[in-house]
Amino acid sequence: MSLLKFESMLKTDSVYFFDSIEFEQIIHYYIDSAKISLAKKAIKLGLTQHPKSVLLKLLQAELMILDGEIQKASNLLKELQAIEPTNEEIYVQQAAIYSKNDNHDKAISLLKIALTYTDDEADILSMIGMEYLYLDDFNEARLNFAKCLEVDFEDYSSLYNIIYCFDMQNKHNEAIDYLNNYINKDPYSEVAWHQLGRQYFIIENYKEALRAFDYAVLIDEFFVGAYLEKAKTLEQLNNFEEAISNYKITIELDDPTSFVFLRIGECYEKLNKTTQAIQFYKKAVHEDPLLDKGWVAITNLNIREKKYRKALFHINKALEIDELNSKYWRKYAEICLNIDLFEEAENAFKQCLLLKDFDLTIWLGLSDVLCFLGEYEDALKYLLKSKSYFKNFAEIEYRLSGLCFKFKNDKKGKKYLSSALFINFEDQIILKELFPEVYKMEKVKNIINSFKKTSQ
Repeated sequence: MSLLKFESMLKTDSVYFFDSIEFEQIIHYYIDSAKISLAKKAIKLGLTQHPKSVLLKLLQAELMILDGEIQKASNLLKELQAIEPTNEEIYVQQAAIYSKNDNHDKAISLLKIALTYTDDEADILSMIGMEYLYLDDFNEARLNFAKCLEVDFEDYSSLYNIIYCFDMQNKHNEAIDYLNNYINKDPYSEVAWHQLGRQYFIIENYKEALRAFDYAVLIDEFFVGAYLEKAKTLEQLNNFEEAISNYKITIELDDPTSFVFLRIGECYEKLNKTTQAIQFYKKAVHEDPLLDKGWVAITNLNIREKKYRKALFHINKALEIDELNSKYWRKYAEICLNIDLFEEAENAFKQCLLLKDFDLTIWLGLSDVLCFLGEYEDALKYLLKSKSYFKNFAEIEYRLSGLCFKFKNDKKGKKYLSSALFINFEDQIILKELFPEVYKMEKVKNIINSFKKTSQ
């Protein structure tokens, strides 16, 4: 009623009287609704009617802090502290100012003063815990959140924060002990069982994780997060059929997500049920067309089925989303090689190098494509570059040997061939397959036979 009366007053330019508590409720409503201009109007009118109200002046300071008027807020709070030195809200607001300025130690000291005057210890303790989090002091943060639970055992926000502290310190076994103690006091807390399952999952104790998630969904059969975690755990246990069932439950309980469709697709793929896998991968990219992992998943199945034209279409979709992913360019090159698009494959390998993907397969793939295209000088250039990353690799030495003999540079050809034979004699098949005319040369055969005799 007060809110309607206030808004009616604004529309008609009439002036109605409200007590300070009514003004406080109106202002809180507007702040919570992010209607800051209306909150300011309410404060202005409220202070006109109640110029000595500390409550209204505190709300005025809060808005000043939101507006970045830190000095004004600080001055106002000092005035209020002189009037009401035992008002915890004054210290809370002062702490907020110091926290904004990254002086978290000072914020904590002010909040500890507020704690001595407050009737709501849990709220202040939670604020202190957050300040310690800003300082990365996870031990102190955890202790303060734990105190919140002593005040209110069902304060799940504090429970989550305690587990977050354990996570940040990689203290997963300690987190498990803490959660087990919590569950001993409240065995029907689905949140605690869910968090316990997460901790077991992290340390790869999947059987215990599954047990914990089972309890979570038994207590709350509508707990979507627990079904998701349970499904992920079942995947780790290679129980893909049951994992699919749990993922499908989440679709029934909540709006479907591309993540769930993708996970179901991967489960079907692991069961070698390609038709169902593609069906769910397509649902994933339909739900989120920018899900590059979905397009790549379809691409991989296309490659497995040797449907390279379809694979090319789908990998292009992934590259449109993330053209800086060298793995996608590798896959693009692989597909192009299978459908004789050699110039496109050349470009893909070059993109990988531009993205600083200097894997040996990239250098070799690029040099082989360039040779096929008759661009032998470029092939030689890239192979020589690759030697700065890969010393004494037979795959490189045989190719350099073939190119040097092709360019009639017998001295270097012999040098690289001898090096290649020394590294891996059996890999001479590389020379035979890529440079058959060189392999048939009498001088090359003599080098190989001579090396074979001396190495026996």
